[in-house]
Amino acid sequence: MAKIKITKVRSDINRPENQKRTLKALGLKKIGQTVEHDDTPNILGMVNKVNHLVSVETK
Repeated sequence: MAKIKITKVRSDINRPENQKRTLKALGLKKIGQTVEHDDTPNILGMVNKVNHLVSVETK
């Protein structure tokens, strides 16, 4: 399975609660933090929901 690197680039202050929970579920807490996940439909849906707050790189 392919991997993707997700980096938080913007703050979640003044964002809806569901977007804050999505970032937390992805494992992102601080700006600049990077996590690596499998390229599954669940993860891609979560990334799509907060795509304005994160940057994504495929490996």
